Amino acid sequence: MTALPGIGVRKDFEVRSGRRIGVVAHKDGAIDLIVSQRDDPDACLAQVPLTTDEAGVLANLLGAPQLVEKLKEDHRDLPGITTRQLPIGGSSPYRSRMLGETGLRTRTKASIVAVMRAGQLHPSPGPDFVLDSGDLLVVVGTPHGLDAAARILADG
Repeated sequence: MTALPGIGVRKDFEVRSGRRIGVVAHKDGAIDLIVSQRDDPDACLAQVPLTTDEAGVLANLLGAPQLVEKLKEDHRDLPGITTRQLPIGGSSPYRSRMLGETGLRTRTKASIVAVMRAGQLHPSPGPDFVLDSGDLLVVVGTPHGLDAAARILADG
């Protein structure tokens, strides 16, 4: 983490190629995704301004696959059980409704083990957890149950 006086804070890391990738969190709340030049880590090769919602979506895209892979690894010795990410889209009938209203466990035998929202992991959400557009549900079950869960979340 590097303080940027008058601007905010820069957080970055070096990737295998030698480039640095990170974010600049501005004092006014703005967020920039940055990529540094290979030969000069202080020189910015690319800068992409992100809204808070866009930063949350990016965090979900980066974080949820790792969680799903870990769960798949944990369940690899359990034949017939798999893990999948299921999104809550803007047209989902369950957007802004409680998780329990989906009846997902009863209807599909699939279990929601976590929700990724705006880069934050919400493990073991209860029936009163309110779903929101952009949420990624991490669901464990049989392939048939996961297919049914995806249809329910999309269409009701």
